[in-house]
Amino acid sequence: MRVFVTGASGWIGSAVVGELLAAGHNVTGLARSDAAAAALDARGVRVQRGNLDSPDSLLSATADADAVVHLANKHDFSNPAVSNRAERATVQLIGDTLAGSHRAFVLASGVAGLANGRPSTERDVSRAYGPDAPRGGSENLALEFTDRGVGVVSVRFAPTVHGVGDHGFISSIVGAATTNGVSGYVGDGANRWPAVHRSDAARLVRLGLESAQPGSVLHAVAEKGIPTRDIAQAIGDGLGMPIASIAQDDAATHFGWIGAFLGMDIPSSSELTRAQLNWTPTGPTLAEDIASGAYFRA
Repeated sequence: MRVFVTGASGWIGSAVVGELLAAGHNVTGLARSDAAAAALDARGVRVQRGNLDSPDSLLSATADADAVVHLANKHDFSNPAVSNRAERATVQLIGDTLAGSHRAFVLASGVAGLANGRPSTERDVSRAYGPDAPRGGSENLALEFTDRGVGVVSVRFAPTVHGVGDHGFISSIVGAATTNGVSGYVGDGANRWPAVHRSDAARLVRLGLESAQPGSVLHAVAEKGIPTRDIAQAIGDGLGMPIASIAQDDAATHFGWIGAFLGMDIPSSSELTRAQLNWTPTGPTLAEDIASGAYFRA
């Protein structure tokens, strides 16, 4: 298939591109910079220059593709409304362009906020509706296009997609530990975070693209919920420093931007995804990645 990938040079997207190329697909990748374009070109990926601030820059590549994988996100935590609007406009354009074609449209979403007091499942409906919701309500917007002849598949990622080279949540927690001289967790640290290795997440995206039924919701979750105190302990062991509880009121000061999220309890199941696509995670666990030094390398 000819597959157009947004976020093709990003942390998850670059792994997805590798999966697609290895499976024999022809890939076009969205690049917003010269460096990203050069990296994609070196891998044999056709380059589409553009960005989410100008959704029309995606139009020609979307129209020419047999399938679209939308992984890009502005991730502007200082002004989330900007990210939300850009995400919604992009999903609207892709959906409108693919309407009636029955081509696949795989998009990224997340497992946070789906359920309270229990692990979320693929059957839980996102509570994010409308342009002012997180991600601009993009999952619900995209799934509406299923009735308009688009093969929509939502892949909800664990908040921690880990591995060597990760600059996301875990890297930020490690950075806070290094700065403060203590590996912290919020409150009693019993709240749980799901996790998945980058290689397993990328393989699931490919499987979803190739095999999932239109309207499917998939969970890229390998570990259902790791207590954040255990994560702090693994980081403390790796850095040779003590661990400590950080009060919720002090979390933003201690952890920075991630302090607003670290106290959340968001366990999540992927049982239905595994059964539907015969997906079995095989990558290292988060604890194994931390113990191996993946987050302590220069």
